[in-house]
Amino acid sequence: MTDKTALVTGANSGMGLATSAGLVQKGYRVLMACRSRERGEEALARIGQSGGPGSAELVLCDLADLASIRRFADDVHGRISSLDVLINNAGVVSPKRQETKDGFELALGVNHLGHFLATNLLLDLIKPAEGRIVVVASGAYKAGRIHFEDPHLRDGYNVVKSYGQSKLANILFARELALRLYADGVAVNSLHPGAVLTQLGVNRGTGFGQGVYRALGRMPSFQTPEEGASTAVYLADSPEVEGISREYFYRSRPNRLDRKAEDDETAARLWAWSEHEVGL
Repeated sequence: MTDKTALVTGANSGMGLATSAGLVQKGYRVLMACRSRERGEEALARIGQSGGPGSAELVLCDLADLASIRRFADDVHGRISSLDVLINNAGVVSPKRQETKDGFELALGVNHLGHFLATNLLLDLIKPAEGRIVVVASGAYKAGRIHFEDPHLRDGYNVVKSYGQSKLANILFARELALRLYADGVAVNSLHPGAVLTQLGVNRGTGFGQGVYRALGRMPSFQTPEEGASTAVYLADSPEVEGISREYFYRSRPNRLDRKAEDDETAARLWAWSEHEVGL
């Protein structure tokens, strides 16, 4: 039994729900950040049925809406005084170009910019010396680059370009954040969960799963959400990774990154651009 607190974004289904359930089983108080109250309450009920020594509660957040993210951060501050683990799990993909409420390209807006703002607004709660931030990225970063000349992809949109950029942004954000929090002893790591059959995947009829993995030159065998969530739970809770930061994990082991994902100059440039976009 632990008295630790964790927050998981995108917690109402798929890996987010599996991650939340895994942490409840380990005794955490889990704040489940969900966009929909109805789906969030359904997820809470499912976790309640599974038992576990921890607890779960719903907190509303629409990562496609900066005003909602600020309300969410205020809500979280009203509930807790410290946060042991923040897991940036929520993700979207769209076969056609869409925009967030603030005019951002949807995948970049939710997967990166929404989490960028939410994380920065919650940083004062993260415990120094022992806090952990886990960023769920994807091997799809290999198909992406940061399109600084047209980051919101108003020209020549396609789903692989969109999702690949957002997942590369996740990794660059995690690496830059790790540097900024190094002196505080807060660990920041990203991960590739593997190919997980969730609502984000091929069963949604978007063609996303086939398209991204075809671009990477392989078609995977899909994991369950629980299998996909295992690395996030490991990074959140395992004593084996205490003091390890700025790494990229796959199957609970550090994994090598392509050079573009280790480009510190690009990471710093992305951070400055992101601050401007979200008004920090």
